[in-house]
This record gives sequence, structure tokens and C-alpha cells, in this order.
Amino acid sequence: MVDQSRLWDAHAAAEYDTPGKGMFAPEVLGPTVEVLRDLAAGGAALELAVGTGRVAIPLREAGVEVTGIELSEAMIARLREKADPAALPVVAGDMTTASAGEGFSLVYLVFNTIGNVLTQEQQVECFRNAARHLAPGGCFVIELTVPDLRSLTPGTGGTLEHSERGYLLVDTYDTLAQILVSHHLRFDPRVDGSREASIDRTPQRYVWPAELDLMAQLAGFTRESRWAGWDRSEFTADSRSHVSVYRLPTLER
Repeated sequence: MVDQSRLWDAHAAAEYDTPGKGMFAPEVLGPTVEVLRDLAAGGAALELAVGTGRVAIPLREAGVEVTGIELSEAMIARLREKADPAALPVVAGDMTTASAGEGFSLVYLVFNTIGNVLTQEQQVECFRNAARHLAPGGCFVIELTVPDLRSLTPGTGGTLEHSERGYLLVDTYDTLAQILVSHHLRFDPRVDGSREASIDRTPQRYVWPAELDLMAQLAGFTRESRWAGWDRSEFTADSRSHVSVYRLPTLER
């Protein structure tokens, strides 16, 4: 079993933030925060795997009371450089079991992070833990890519996802275990003009949309919405990602 706390170490935390670009770009964060603020509906929110506060900090600035759960002490330390514990409290622990209280209006888990949980059983526990934190009628939001197995050519088990000077991203698939491993190859220049290669690997268990819906049902949720992205565009057979909203039943009178 992979130790996720070791994967997300001080080195990963130091390189995680890319202010103003990539997943930190305003055109990415703006719609994300807007949707989450609307779904919180004036209540408090909990972010599972809060990381360095990429989403939690701007959501807090948008007027939503936010708490986080995070396994990596290094990521929490990075978050603490940007947000005071009184303004954005964080519970150190596993998002499948750690408790940050009850009565939240919204729990959310973004940017494929449920894939860091590498078994189906533990992914179901993630849903159940979200349900334990929510008030009746509260919602759980997950952002996740759609597995792109159509890109695999016969007889191969991997794809080249990104290529630029000094960097390659190669994804390999174990289609029986539903495990995707991203291989980040970097070629750093030396003084003599040659390049020294390094590689980092991050495994994920990918989840099909229908499988995710069944996990939600096992935890007592009903799917309310599914969009292709935070712009609430229509989810289709060609969508490469989705934002799925699940809701607990309200109390009967």
C-alpha cells in the first residue's frame, strides 16, 4: 500500500502552488468558488484533502466558513503560511476516517483527489465520512476526470499526456485494478549542457461515473447534478471530466 503522506512531502508541498496559472488561474478558481459558494447556501463547508488551501482560501474570502481535513503535515504547514488556524481550521488525518465535526452544509473533494484513495472500499468510506459531517439535506461535491481508456492503443498500457522542454508526463494503466500511475519525468540542465533526469510517480485509482454514483448510494446520497465542469456545462459521452453533486435527504416532518 502506498503511503500518501510520504508522496505529499515537503518537496511536493513546496512545488504545489503555482499562483495565477495552471489550477491556480483565476479562470479555473473563479467558477469553482462560485459553484461551491452557491451550494453552501450560507452554511459552513468542509474540504477533504484541503492541501495548501488552493480552493479553501478563496472560498473563505467569498464569505463561506471553511474547515479542512488533510493527511499531509507538509501541506498543512504550507497552508499555515497563508491562512491563520482561527480563520481556516484544519484537522490532520485521513479523509476516510478523520472527523471535523457535524452539521456542515457542504463537503467537497476536488481535482481528482478521491483517486488518491487506492481501493474501492476506502473510496466508499470517503463518501460515508462525508455523510457523517453533513447536516440533513447537505451536499457532497466531487470533481473528477473521466478515465480516457479510448486513448490506449492495442497492446500498450500507457499514454503520453504532456510534453514540453525538460518535462514529460506519461500515464500508465492497470485496467484490472483501475490504477493509473502518472510518471513525471524532468530533465534538469547541468552546467556542461547535459541533462540529469529525475522521475516522480503518483498513483491513483480511477473511478467511472456510474461507479461513483453507486458509492454515493451506499452512503445514503442521491445524485442531484452532474456537469462537465465548474461552468455547469452539459456532461456528455465526450466529456473528459465532471463535477458531481450528491445530496443527503432532508429530515421528514
